[in-house]
Amino acid sequence: MLRLETLLPLGKVDPGLRTPETPLDIWTVAENAKLLEEIGYSGMAVEETKDDPFTLLTLAAQNTERLRLTTGVAIAFPRSPTIMAMNAWTLQKFSRGRFTLGMGTQVRGHIQRRYGMPWSPPAPWMREYVQAVRAVWDCWQNGTPLNFDGEHYKLSLMVPLFDAGPIEHPDIPIHLASVNKGMCAVAGEVADGIRPHPVCTPSYIKEVMLPAVQRGALRSGRSLESFRVCMKPLVASARTEEELVPKVRDARARIAFYASTPGYVAAFEHLGLGPLAEEAKGLSKEQRWEELPQLVDDDVLNLFAVIGTYDEIGQKLLDRFSAVVTDVEFSIGVRTDEDRQTLSDLAGIIQATDDSSARAAIVGAQDGSAEDAMVGATAST
Repeated sequence: MLRLETLLPLGKVDPGLRTPETPLDIWTVAENAKLLEEIGYSGMAVEETKDDPFTLLTLAAQNTERLRLTTGVAIAFPRSPTIMAMNAWTLQKFSRGRFTLGMGTQVRGHIQRRYGMPWSPPAPWMREYVQAVRAVWDCWQNGTPLNFDGEHYKLSLMVPLFDAGPIEHPDIPIHLASVNKGMCAVAGEVADGIRPHPVCTPSYIKEVMLPAVQRGALRSGRSLESFRVCMKPLVASARTEEELVPKVRDARARIAFYASTPGYVAAFEHLGLGPLAEEAKGLSKEQRWEELPQLVDDDVLNLFAVIGTYDEIGQKLLDRFSAVVTDVEFSIGVRTDEDRQTLSDLAGIIQATDDSSARAAIVGAQDGSAEDAMVGATAST
């Protein structure tokens, strides 16, 4: 089954660097979580921007019984692996096994200037970080002596006072926010899923990201049978064509902003849009923000954005992503009974879809990608 999840607030779209049009109201988290569970959503995700994601998911866990709960994503490097391990362990225990730890790296400027941390190449750092978190969990669950010796982290002390001890559901999935091949390979090597950025088109996921995941898995001898690809698409949707117009305008602006961001350039180059990304980067350096959307014509817009009214957006999401992702993030704002029914119908349409095509793409059963991945892994060792 293709799983459907959503960020909060319901109907949220990624604003780029701008302040969200509708900020998250923490007093509505419990109510919205219960609503999602009632209408059949598989999961809910919370990102780390203005509020602590673990606190918000605790509110959701307390008021639901089946809804999967994910940090989408928590920023790893400003926290020690032991702190991250404890946050996840507590939430997994409290939710009775419904938690997924989604983590991201953030870019150099934020790590250095917002968090005051030293910078290091992110993919090797994240590999070690995940291994350190798992070492702490292994210590707590199985009594394994804590003896992790890495380049960034050396963990060897766990006295009884601070030993969290075993829990009923110790296998916490770890997902990594990913765009480039290096992080995808790390995810295949040590994690349980990737969370592609909205600029990652289906062809980029299939032709660039998944082969890298497969190479990472082969390096560590891991199976990808349960590996997940959790996509937050760039969506413009509304009830009517008239209401859709400003949504499309906003999507165009977000694509232009992402094109100007060096960390996402590979996704644009994959589509032959390297020159557009370079021009967008130049405009952003000159702070000519209002000119950026003009770079995104309708062809480029439709490469990255899924556009449609509520009565067609569910099928359009399936047409675009069902062959490469196992989880998709989307919702609409719910203000009326009609909105609630619309969201319920969308959940039914999307989650009635089998995910076998995506599963085959992930493990490399299509187009000889398993053999390609084996060759790539052998060449890199």
